[in-house]
Amino acid sequence: MRTLILLLTLFLMTDIQAQQPGAGGKKFSLVIHGGAGTILKKNMTPEKEKAYQQALNDALQAGYKILNSGGSALDAVEATVRVLEDCPLFNAGKGAVFTNEGKNELDASIMNGKNLAAGSVASVTTIRNPITAARAVMERSQHVMMVGAGAEKFAKQQGLEIVDPSYFYTEERWQGLLKVRAEDPDSVALDHGNKTKTTGMLKQPENRDYKYGTVGAVAVDMQGNLAAATSTGGMTNKKFGRIGDAPIIGAGTYADNNTVAVSCTGWGEFFIRLSVAKTISDLMEYKNFTVKQATDELIHKKVPALGGDGGLIAVDKNGNIAMPFNTEGMYRGYIKQDGKPVIAIYKD
Repeated sequence: MRTLILLLTLFLMTDIQAQQPGAGGKKFSLVIHGGAGTILKKNMTPEKEKAYQQALNDALQAGYKILNSGGSALDAVEATVRVLEDCPLFNAGKGAVFTNEGKNELDASIMNGKNLAAGSVASVTTIRNPITAARAVMERSQHVMMVGAGAEKFAKQQGLEIVDPSYFYTEERWQGLLKVRAEDPDSVALDHGNKTKTTGMLKQPENRDYKYGTVGAVAVDMQGNLAAATSTGGMTNKKFGRIGDAPIIGAGTYADNNTVAVSCTGWGEFFIRLSVAKTISDLMEYKNFTVKQATDELIHKKVPALGGDGGLIAVDKNGNIAMPFNTEGMYRGYIKQDGKPVIAIYKD
């Protein structure tokens, strides 16, 4: 009888340990990005580099805390992106760039790989955390995308934090707008003052010193569920209500438990034309590509073949990650169940 009780006790203890975060082989992965572009170490001060590294680590830790306690990938990517939205270093939320009219127009999207539910908001100006509004659209409405005043009205009804548009003002972004206006009022800047002609076919920027400031997160949790989230402030000096790929499901954001979770950052028009995020999933599902093969196909072949550039982050259902980009750098990082954050900025 004692032997039976001892065996039962050992069995129960083992089962409890297996259910503890990170135990029993239960794995999870979280990957983030804060924008891609001409990000060179020679142009970065030690203080600025340290600030970016700290911000990326703070975002990783917010998501890790949730995943390590057995929480969902969906909760993790939302919490992670909220940290990045609240940081003025990135072109999302508090750090959003200005439009031609001197406004901050924000876009965001989120997707649940478990059931393919998705939500997004675009051209909002008063919602402190657009990614949370995107999730509200997904979970509390019958729709996938809401824009402008309607999205703001919905967010307010849902009790989300509404702020005065002045909350998003930062001097650096305002000066960026003034610089573009002074150089060429008919151009837009992908970030930090580079120019791209808006007339005719899309062209490469005249000034290659730029950065795509979109932020994003992808994760797979202990239960094997995937999720993706993306948020951005768009282009400096953009006009006519321009919207890029970030809030478009299948272009800038996608998640499917059968394949992969993806969040993109780059020249949005090209990512829309190629449906980059969904195409990666399709390559994995129908052609049995690995996550590395599929992401490389889009970022190093398809996107540049059209004249676009940028990068993305991805994690597959088995926790394998990819962070390809075809620019000089990309703010990026990941963390797994061992709790050791890995953060990178430059190409090498």
